[in-house]
Amino acid sequence: MTTEPADDEIVTWWGLVIEGYLATQERLMGEIAERFDLPPASFDILVRLVRSPDNRLPMTRLAKEAALSSGGFTKVADRLVAAGLIERVPSAEDRRVTYARLTDHGLDVASNARKACADILRERVLTPLGHHSSEALAEAMRTLRSVNGTKAE
Repeated sequence: MTTEPADDEIVTWWGLVIEGYLATQERLMGEIAERFDLPPASFDILVRLVRSPDNRLPMTRLAKEAALSSGGFTKVADRLVAAGLIERVPSAEDRRVTYARLTDHGLDVASNARKACADILRERVLTPLGHHSSEALAEAMRTLRSVNGTKAE
């Protein structure tokens, strides 16, 4: 017979999850920024684009997926355009849609940054936790996202 965890115990567990995530994310984003001169939001956008068909996504969808406000996304996109990493491409089918698409330089930077991210995660997550625990952690977070995420509109 298992008993429910005490209030302090469950609050401590959650605190450890948050502290572990924040420490790992800070280390990861610090290394990405140092190696590629990419702030977290820029890195996130580049990785989303490198994983998308034709390395492009509608800008409104990309802003929503990156959890950025319209104005916040526009600032990040402007910096990425100025750096030659993405370009804005109007849709041929719908004048209301503009795509963000990786340039050739952006594809190179995004691919290298994604590879570096995976290498850092292998060192900072996979090595200390092992494959099984890392996979279980990802599945647990997927469950929490599903249960607690915002409902589809």
